Amino acid sequence: MIKIEKTTKNVLVVSFGFLLLFTAFGGLQSIQSSLNSDQGLGLASLSVIYAALILSSMFLPPLMIKYLGCKWTIVISMCCYVSFSIGNFYPSWYTLIPTAIILGTGGAPLWSAKCTYLTICGYRYAKKHNKIGENIVNHYFGIFFLIFQSSAVWGNLLSSLIFQYTSGKANITDDILAYCGPNNCPQDDLKITRNVTSAQHAMSTIHTLSGIYTGVGVGGVILVALFLDQLDQDEVKHFKGKDINIWSVLVATFTQLKDKRQCLLIVMTMYSGFEQGFLAGDYTKAYVTCTIGIQYVGYVMICFGASNSIFSAIFGRISRFTGRMLLFAFATITNLSSIIALFLWHPQLEQMAVFFVFPCLWGMADAVWQTQTNAIYGVLFLENKEAAFANYRLWESVGFVTAFAYANFLCITVKLIILVIVLILGMALYGVVEYIEYVQSRNGEPYTISQILRGVYLRAQKPEQVEEELKEDTETTDVKSIDENDTKSSETKL
Repeated sequence: MIKIEKTTKNVLVVSFGFLLLFTAFGGLQSIQSSLNSDQGLGLASLSVIYAALILSSMFLPPLMIKYLGCKWTIVISMCCYVSFSIGNFYPSWYTLIPTAIILGTGGAPLWSAKCTYLTICGYRYAKKHNKIGENIVNHYFGIFFLIFQSSAVWGNLLSSLIFQYTSGKANITDDILAYCGPNNCPQDDLKITRNVTSAQHAMSTIHTLSGIYTGVGVGGVILVALFLDQLDQDEVKHFKGKDINIWSVLVATFTQLKDKRQCLLIVMTMYSGFEQGFLAGDYTKAYVTCTIGIQYVGYVMICFGASNSIFSAIFGRISRFTGRMLLFAFATITNLSSIIALFLWHPQLEQMAVFFVFPCLWGMADAVWQTQTNAIYGVLFLENKEAAFANYRLWESVGFVTAFAYANFLCITVKLIILVIVLILGMALYGVVEYIEYVQSRNGEPYTISQILRGVYLRAQKPEQVEEELKEDTETTDVKSIDENDTKSSETKL
């Protein structure tokens, strides 16, 4: 019988819990802009989700994590996501908007608690097996995103199969194709909707889809509630037993912005929301639904999910050899190439394979944005990881809500230009962060270009400090020592 390491077991439980939860939410998100296109309801609900998530990110994550612990923060937040599936049984402004607010409120604590939990697991394992904590954290995030990103496969497969056998054939003419791709603008949506996404979906179909998604989401909640270990229970008891200034905890997300590195990472973090928002809200609608029909949206997004899942595992493992800078450069080149191609491509019915190529490339780049951005937050802001990951969700959500908010007003060409600007600016500022780390870590010995790209300077400067972090962050019975012991010496995401 194969014995699984306790920390590895917990990583797998979190990963499969998120897999089930986001099989439901991801499947619904992919089809919102096409299925609920009347008066922009679908995109409006997505905008509300991320607007609520922004507000949630400002205050809730540090307080919930410290008061409830990572496990129960995850469980409660997952229940918020399930509410959105229930709201889709009867999609309207009175059901989707309130449940979107509930989902967004739980979103920030969910992701912050997950990132904190994986970071704790990584440093515990590193201490026990005498490994470098940063590498293990990268590896665990790779495992998580390998499993989690496959949710796009299963969620979109469900919707595609259901729509394929219940929807009428889309009436796509040359006149309609003229409004697809880079030529697509919001003012043309009514012409397209009447022919391509007209409501040929019986309520029984909507009920079937929502029922399946709700059941899958509830399964994820039960899995985490029953099988995930509460690793930070001592820290929670310590927090409850102290006379804590609640206000300081609530504003910890904003206090984190005093770190200039955090401020410099904002634009790159926002780009993660911009690029995911474009694929889910604009590519699926302006390129896929407009040209070949809503029944293919799920299959196209399956390619994104499969590519994202596979490359998340690959990049999480090879990052120890390549360093994150090379991976970020690779993702930048991949995204820029795809954006330029989308500028030039005018989709046609006979170009079926091309519709699937772009999501594959997008998924490959997004695997870098997800694994490496999460990892850099966990490594750079180890002491204030709850507030750091709350900032990550905050600024990624700003990108999401901005992308969804202007989706009903701007043409595709303008949206692609915005993506290019945000990407280039974000990577330039990220380069400044790496330069700051390099300068602060210099010990008189020049580094080679290869060492700089692989981030060797992050470990070479202060080996005793890294060792101390490992000791503090990986105690098997006392998670609270991560913060307490560091404070005694000196105050120094994913």
